Amino acid sequence: MNCKDALPLIHEYLDGDLPSAHAVKLQQHLRECTDCASRFRLYEKTEALVRVMDRPETPSNLTASIMSSLPPVSRKRVWTRWVRQHPAIVAAAAFIIVMMSSLLSLWNSGTQLVVRGDDLEGNIIIEGQRVIVPSDSSIDGDLIVENGTVQVDGHVRGNVTVIDGNVAMASTAHVSGNIKQVDQALDWIWFKMNEWFRAALN
Repeated sequence: MNCKDALPLIHEYLDGDLPSAHAVKLQQHLRECTDCASRFRLYEKTEALVRVMDRPETPSNLTASIMSSLPPVSRKRVWTRWVRQHPAIVAAAAFIIVMMSSLLSLWNSGTQLVVRGDDLEGNIIIEGQRVIVPSDSSIDGDLIVENGTVQVDGHVRGNVTVIDGNVAMASTAHVSGNIKQVDQALDWIWFKMNEWFRAALN
């Protein structure tokens, strides 16, 4: 059935004169064609309004009477209307969801040891998944280790951050900044976002 054939059938259907075989075909078309479905709802509302207005006496609660005669608004239409009215919020929410899911996949995928910092050459020893700052060494700046253990015996003049690992401190160790262990995915996401913002500002 096409839209041109459906229009006269809609009028017959609303008048109650449409045979059941044609009514089934019309209902199928209305499920598939959003334009005809919108037109049908509009005609349905108009007819409900006309029925209320045709009464010989106009009731005092005319508005309530008209509203009760109208078909109920589906929640789906309210939701899609809200989405159309707030495109910026929807776009921002979609962006956040995509970013969070990609960052979470990165969190789960990395098992390789990563060591970063400003003054590392000659001042650290790497043994497997273990990073050692010897007692006679001193690092000027931050030390960041992912997927490993940090053993600090010497001095770190900055922050020590361990992502998905742990920190061991000797009695001779001295860290002038903060020591932070990031073990949960949300902490890791927050850390990465701070890192990106700092890199963007520099």
